Amino acid sequence: MLTTGLVLAAVVMGAGMQRITGMGFALVAAPFLVLLLGPVEGVVLVNLCGAVTAGAIIFRVVRDIDWKRYAALAASALLGIIPAAILIRLVPPAVLEISIGVILAAGLTVLLVLKSATLPARRRYLFTAGGLSGFMNTAAGVGGPAVSIYSIATRWHHKSFAATMQPYFLTIGTFSLASKAVSAPNTFPVLPWTMWLAVAVACLAGLVLGDIAAKYVPTRAAQILLIVLAYLGAAATIVRGVLDSLT
Repeated sequence: MLTTGLVLAAVVMGAGMQRITGMGFALVAAPFLVLLLGPVEGVVLVNLCGAVTAGAIIFRVVRDIDWKRYAALAASALLGIIPAAILIRLVPPAVLEISIGVILAAGLTVLLVLKSATLPARRRYLFTAGGLSGFMNTAAGVGGPAVSIYSIATRWHHKSFAATMQPYFLTIGTFSLASKAVSAPNTFPVLPWTMWLAVAVACLAGLVLGDIAAKYVPTRAAQILLIVLAYLGAAATIVRGVLDSLT
């Protein structure tokens, strides 16, 4: 019961963070869902809840979505999935996770140290961010930090960034679920209907709370929270890689 309560609390917080910052569901909810269901089924549920949450948020932020940037990010992310799918067959997952986490943390640190420096919002940087996001989402389950680095470096207005991330995460989440349904349908979690209902209610509650909070959270505070979540994603990836290497 305690674990179930923590999972539902994590889903509420994850959905709220997704609404406020544009990302964060997987970073907040994944550890608890993996604890409850295991590393395979837990990640599938994270993908499912994350995609559903993003899909629900779209209708509230559709006016602020930058559809051109979304199309470029989504297309390059789907391309980034292909080499990651090949690489994870050749390189131990622990090595990939540690490497990606270190690169993410280093990139964020460089941006913060050189915070007066900016990158022009050119398409090649956008495609690079999308490709890295798709690659890292497949290789280590963390697709958000790569695009958050791009948003910080190009000074992308946070309201537009948070809105654009919703169709983006819906797209890559749906693609991930579809590929797993074809290649490994037995990875989908089998839960009692009461638990599915509780998770759905938790997602809805998180969205409502996040929608209320988003009206009062200043843009600067949301950007700081975004940076913190990106660092947490990098740290979680490194820790998971270290733990995987010890088992």
